[in-house]
Amino acid sequence: MHGADYNPDQWLHDPEVLREDIRLMKLAKCNVMSVGIFAWSALEPEEGVFTFGWLDRLLDTFAENGIYAWLATPSGARPAWMSQRYPEVLRVRANRVRNLHGARHNHCYSSPVYREKTAVMNRKLAERYSQHPAVVGWHVSNEYGGECHCDYCQEAFRGWLKNKYGSLDALNLAWWTSFWSHTYTDWAQVESPSPQGENAVHGLNLDWRRFVSDQTIDFCKAEIAPLRAVNPDLPVTANMMDLFDGLDYRQFAEILDVISWDAYPTWHEAASDREVAAWFAFDHDMFRSLKGRPFMLMESTPSQTNWQPVSKLKRPGMHRLSSLQAVAHGSDTVQYFQWRKSRGSSEKFHGAVVDHAGHEHTRVFRDVAGLGETLSKLTEVLGTGVKAETAILFDWDNRWAVKDAQGPRNKDIGYERTVMQHYRAFWDMGVPVDVIGAAGDFGGYKLIVAPMVYLLREETGRRLERFVEGGGTLVVTYWSGVVDENDLCHLGGFPGPLRKTLGIWAEEIDGLHDHDRNGIALLEGNALGLGGSYEARELCELIHTEGAETLAVYEDDFYAGRPALTVNRFGHGKAYYLAARTDEPFYGAFYGRLAAEAGIRRALDTELPAGVTAQVRTDGERDYVFVLNFSGAAQRIELDGCAYTDVESGEPVSGELALDMHGVRILKRAARG
Repeated sequence: MHGADYNPDQWLHDPEVLREDIRLMKLAKCNVMSVGIFAWSALEPEEGVFTFGWLDRLLDTFAENGIYAWLATPSGARPAWMSQRYPEVLRVRANRVRNLHGARHNHCYSSPVYREKTAVMNRKLAERYSQHPAVVGWHVSNEYGGECHCDYCQEAFRGWLKNKYGSLDALNLAWWTSFWSHTYTDWAQVESPSPQGENAVHGLNLDWRRFVSDQTIDFCKAEIAPLRAVNPDLPVTANMMDLFDGLDYRQFAEILDVISWDAYPTWHEAASDREVAAWFAFDHDMFRSLKGRPFMLMESTPSQTNWQPVSKLKRPGMHRLSSLQAVAHGSDTVQYFQWRKSRGSSEKFHGAVVDHAGHEHTRVFRDVAGLGETLSKLTEVLGTGVKAETAILFDWDNRWAVKDAQGPRNKDIGYERTVMQHYRAFWDMGVPVDVIGAAGDFGGYKLIVAPMVYLLREETGRRLERFVEGGGTLVVTYWSGVVDENDLCHLGGFPGPLRKTLGIWAEEIDGLHDHDRNGIALLEGNALGLGGSYEARELCELIHTEGAETLAVYEDDFYAGRPALTVNRFGHGKAYYLAARTDEPFYGAFYGRLAAEAGIRRALDTELPAGVTAQVRTDGERDYVFVLNFSGAAQRIELDGCAYTDVESGEPVSGELALDMHGVRILKRAARG
């Protein structure tokens, strides 16, 4: 699928624009549009007065021209008449002040009125369009997010807590409310965190984040229910966002049929786009991993945004490269925000396929049409998967707990940066990676990396222990196994449930100032066969070995000579512990050795220049290898000995592969076992 968010409701006054759009869509080889995302006012201009005629005509025209639609429910922004008549639909902030009408997602997910109005609208849409030949699926709302602290939400939160804990005694113990004498004696005393009230009880903060996520998911379920009641066979998606902090997307994914997300990289911040590309590769891998199958790139920009600090134009070739990066990591669609630029309001300068000039004679339109031509040649890639032998653990409640910990570095604990340091080493090597949760299936992986698993459940510890015992390789870092699911510290020594598996005890952790430096030195003759020393910054943990073998030690400070990197042989596998945050070269050397030792295959069995990566999709018979150049310069790489064919040209490829600046090549070979 190739297309965009389409907002014909902004152009109902000018039918000629709508007619011209159909011509341009076909010219750009666009075959799908997301329609009606913010169209509530056009669909219900007054309460109970519905105007579907314009949407009837649009979808009929789509069907006549071979264009399809992901039909949206319009709950992302409600009409002004609703805010005026039912102020309860407007959100209340943490300071307990209710918002005025305006913006998007400024509505309460607990409000009975908002839920009722949404259900009525969705039921009418389903009854009218769920069998329409142009409609291929439902696009539910838009970029869910945010929280409300109104009385409805406070009552819902208390109900959520009663269901979880059963009694105030259990809640008080889980939240450790005896600290500062904040013990609750009545459920009515429990309120959401507030800058004017309680905000230092970490168990409360964590449960509030979980509740907000669960309440949003519950609202989404309520949106989906009338759609599925009319036609249960029509798939449902809801577009997610770049590593969004506010919702647990793993749980959110369980109620959706297909995953979609919106990607807006800040390309060209530096001479090389390597770091930005690796970050968004991680995103793509995470969204693919949510269901373990292809996802949708629901939004991207064909040119620039209008909301980033600097709205940089995509350089020639970057639109094709960044779009095919998504395909390489498992997307079966490339879609944009937006099709045609709005004439007014906040996104009138946001990138679009059709500019204000209104014709096809622009650089951006040519880029989109050129990509459409490429996508039309990739039909055989559709539905293929990514087979990863390496996984990285990434969980939302751990992320929330890490950031709330008030621990060794409160100015910037760097959880996401830590995860990316480890991921980027695999990206550089062209090693496929899944991004999984602690409750995921560990089977089938040779290597699991668990960076900063601060919040670690006993059950997760047992499952990781069994993974290592069965022959897997596990890597765990500093600040892991510190608290349980209630944000209560594990007693008996860190890393809690992983202490036996790792064979170490973490006694203390030192937070370093930004100007501080330490170093870790590899011991001569260590089991990895690595040498040299690497810079350590920000976090250095002081550990004792309890059966583990020391591979590297600290070079400086009062803990010089103490273990900084260890390995514990456990059962048939190995468990490594990295006690310090090191500089980037360490991760490349370390994971290069571990990948070779574990027999983990790269997409290409060759060394890749800095900024060039490779990703592979497979159907079990054929591998499709995407070679992507984010280095900022033309590159050449030596292919391995496999027989390759260029997917676009059909020509055989061997020997040296040339990549233009921002270039991408798609190669096909027989699948490797």
